Amino acid sequence: MSDYVIVVDLSANISMDFVREHDLIFIPMNYSIGSEERVSSEMESDEMMKEFYKAQREGVETKTSQITPQQYVEFFEPYLKEGKDIVYLSLSSGLSNTFNSVCLAKRDLEEEYPDVHVYPVDTLAGTGCVGLISEQAALNREAGMSAEENYNNLCELVDSLCHVFMVDDLMYLHRGGRVPKSTAIMGTVLNIKPVLIVNEEGKLPMIDKKRGVKPAMNRLVEIYEKTHRTDMNRVYIVHADALDRAEFLRDKVLAINPNADIEIQMLCPVIGAHTGPGMCAILYYGDRHHLD
Repeated sequence: MSDYVIVVDLSANISMDFVREHDLIFIPMNYSIGSEERVSSEMESDEMMKEFYKAQREGVETKTSQITPQQYVEFFEPYLKEGKDIVYLSLSSGLSNTFNSVCLAKRDLEEEYPDVHVYPVDTLAGTGCVGLISEQAALNREAGMSAEENYNNLCELVDSLCHVFMVDDLMYLHRGGRVPKSTAIMGTVLNIKPVLIVNEEGKLPMIDKKRGVKPAMNRLVEIYEKTHRTDMNRVYIVHADALDRAEFLRDKVLAINPNADIEIQMLCPVIGAHTGPGMCAILYYGDRHHLD
């Protein structure tokens, strides 16, 4: 196996079995529930996430903290001292300054350690799509790709990462600065279930709105059917304490694509803090340019 490490930030949803089997590394991320500060160092348990979404339903504020350049330096430096390159899978630059922070850390580290390299991949993605591309990074390494070859392949693959999702309450996305207040108020007042994507710039446009949960979920399925790739069948279905919705989406996806390899997961807190309970999503490889 090529001698470099693959680091994933915890905006990802990814199978912990895969993480352990393929030696992926998480960089910790901070989040808070009310006044309680927590550090996420791996995927949180379903029990923990149920508490998280219960607190949101009760009106407790949830927040996340961005990783600073210095935190990246401190986390990456021991691997560079060992002579190992780093491939890092970052949350979308369209949603956070995380990617900018890691690029600043890369600049400083490579000045001090010129014989090794940090390769930050702007996934223009979040949650299960970061999981998908992280899985591919591990498989590429095991196939013998160098860190640079892997980085180049992953940058090309970003263009195929598709996110389609619905939320119950757009006010969570508004509080995090992800959607305008006018959009959030409209959805709340009219009891509209917005359908959103993560676009080519890694941002969150609303592409449709439906009255009721089931029409919104059917719209997600319709987009999946139109845009999924048939040569890459790994799919994440992610939910914010809404397992019934995730199972509905799983059954619909399998009816379209019986070869789909589906993983259902509870949405991670780093993203869940900004979407609120009830969110559900299909994350897959497809035609990212025609999700609307």
